[in-house]
Amino acid sequence: MRRYALILLALLWAAPAAAAEAAATPWWVWPAALFAVSFAIGIVGVLAGVGGGVLFVPIVGGFFPFHLDFVRAAGLLLALSGALSAAPALLRSGMASMRLAMPLALVGSVTSIAGALLGLALPTNVVQTALGVTILAIVLLMWRAKKSEYPEVPMPDPLGAALRLNGVFHDPAAGRDVQWCVHRTPSGLVAFAGIGLLAGLFGLGAGWANVPVLNLLMGAPLKLSGGTSGFVLSVVDTSAAWVYVNRGAVLPVLVAPSIVGVMLGAKIGARLLRVVRASTVRKIVIGLLLAAGARALLKGLGIWN
Repeated sequence: MRRYALILLALLWAAPAAAAEAAATPWWVWPAALFAVSFAIGIVGVLAGVGGGVLFVPIVGGFFPFHLDFVRAAGLLLALSGALSAAPALLRSGMASMRLAMPLALVGSVTSIAGALLGLALPTNVVQTALGVTILAIVLLMWRAKKSEYPEVPMPDPLGAALRLNGVFHDPAAGRDVQWCVHRTPSGLVAFAGIGLLAGLFGLGAGWANVPVLNLLMGAPLKLSGGTSGFVLSVVDTSAAWVYVNRGAVLPVLVAPSIVGVMLGAKIGARLLRVVRASTVRKIVIGLLLAAGARALLKGLGIWN
């Protein structure tokens, strides 16, 4: 593992040179580096509730010599694999609510198909520039966003009540059962439609926005929002991923080591979710996204290729 870490560090610091000399690089270096990156992303993505795609696409797209279409397809499959790997444990532990996830995931999955079609139709440099701007906007959102462990929801809205978006989950840290319900459900559905569009367009997954919408807009408890976010990913990303698969944008040497790495990392992340400090993970994610977003923007503008 130390060997893979050293390879990854060298790639990140010498990305332009590495990309230029990709033909002379032994083939096994890229799968090894992708496995190491994806393993770390799998752990951090589950802990932060952001999904793997939002970290994978800007990092691999900016520092590895792969076309962005292949990276976006791999990002969706990676986020999907990580979500599917963690979802059973989250559902068994009560940290995710299928009842809350399904209406939102249905809306997001429809718009993610439109986003995927749009992303494949646009020029690569336009998508790369837009990706950099989006990632930097996500960094700002994550930096300034406030989170509430147990939001106060006086009463559910009519739509939320009709869909029975309420329940009880056990918080091991607090040692008690938490009764929850949501409000502003129509606004939440609109927000998830936009999230799905961006997920399909950039291959980012959707966890980076799922948690703030569920927690701050709709009033779901923070831990339940993080767990349910992973379950929503498994539905939304499946729809967008099929578009990339149908267009032949799946590269096995990129996808296979990435999926194996993120699935192993996600299993560890799901177990660490109860004990790791969220503030520490948040700082790590913000730092990684800041570097990757700046790199993607500069690459899209032709300043740093």
